[in-house]
Amino acid sequence: MPLKICGIDEAGRGSLAGPVVSAAIIIEKERIPLGIKDSKQLTEAKRNEYYNILISNAFSYSIGTASHAEIDKINILKAAMLSMERAFDGLAVQPDVAIIDGPIVPAGLTAKAGLKAIPVVKGDDRVKLVSCASVIAKVFRDKLMVLLDEKYPDYGFRKHKGYATVEHKNNLKKYGLSEVHRKTFNF
Repeated sequence: MPLKICGIDEAGRGSLAGPVVSAAIIIEKERIPLGIKDSKQLTEAKRNEYYNILISNAFSYSIGTASHAEIDKINILKAAMLSMERAFDGLAVQPDVAIIDGPIVPAGLTAKAGLKAIPVVKGDDRVKLVSCASVIAKVFRDKLMVLLDEKYPDYGFRKHKGYATVEHKNNLKKYGLSEVHRKTFNF
């Protein structure tokens, strides 16, 4: 029986607002779209196209989040690790191997019996399976930020997705923090 391998990546770690979102995906190599790469290197249209292909063809995929409140409580690194663990735990099947973007394996994955967890620095750029997770996490988080834009229209989340653009910083000066801003971040 072939090994079941999942890729895991997060999106939103550097944002000033909203959750950090991670995705875990198990997908056959042949079903990975040609041209997929780190979500930051793709246009929004291409990310959305790949997202639809990936979720339709995945053997299993899952999303995990950590809220802005959790980020403020435990810090962004621990919250990103927590969201990765949640994404992994949501998979319908237990993989044999997890390839995680970054230099650290989330603590909750090191304790999983029978799992080989491999951290890969710049994994979202170097490992296609992690690129797939990158795209799913980014598109899912972007959709959440568009929904938050409807609730908090003064901040422009639809355009910058919560990242520290000049427009976002100016809106923060003008309106102060919203309920979904990360209060422990300096901006």
